[in-house]
Amino acid sequence: MDLKKIFILILLISPILGLAQQETVKHYQKIDQKPFHFGYTLGINTMDFGIYTSEYAISNSNARQDTFPDITTLSPGVDISIVTNFRMGRYLDFRFLPGISLGQRNLTYYTDVQSNGSDSAFHEMRIGSTFINLPFNLRYEAQREKNYRPYLIGGVNFRWDMARNKDFNSTENIFVKLKPFDVYVEGGFGVDFYLPYFKLSTEIKFSVGMLNVLNPDKHETNPGYVSSIEKLKSRMVSLSFHFE
Repeated sequence: MDLKKIFILILLISPILGLAQQETVKHYQKIDQKPFHFGYTLGINTMDFGIYTSEYAISNSNARQDTFPDITTLSPGVDISIVTNFRMGRYLDFRFLPGISLGQRNLTYYTDVQSNGSDSAFHEMRIGSTFINLPFNLRYEAQREKNYRPYLIGGVNFRWDMARNKDFNSTENIFVKLKPFDVYVEGGFGVDFYLPYFKLSTEIKFSVGMLNVLNPDKHETNPGYVSSIEKLKSRMVSLSFHFE
């Protein structure tokens, strides 16, 4: 390579090297200095149940009304909440995010043996929920790097299901009722992105209900749907976008 080509190459890469040496401008630094700040959250979720099968389902394995509960499909839902953030230290925040979650869980029952000897059949119950959320979380943050910062989050969430099926619905073939209140343990992780005028956080959170939400009441003509379940525990995965 002759000197002329080397000189041209140096001229081409010198602007790139200059940009690389410039210090990145840190956006929106004042939010990390505030003892309190607020925002809002938009997100999506998927809900399902942790199902604990009862002895009834096992002992009636050869009966015509043998029912085995399962979750077969997951449906997307929506989360909306308000962010209230209290800064406890350089790397630790306390957060309260009251809001609502809309979603659906499809509870499916399989019947292995029928009176006519045909193959297994199934019955699906579509159970919709509208949760009032009262989550209290602690957030541990890493050192800020330029305009992003990863973090971990954990806490508890008190949820009240306003749209639970309070009564049996024979028209829609729903023969299970749920209790309204549950306490969830939550944990997850996310990343803060500092933009010129606000902070955007993307977060994945896993929630596990600690209480049995199955109402023990049984339908008069279809008691097996409740009898086949010992416990129902709620679970949820959320992808959230916080604007602060």
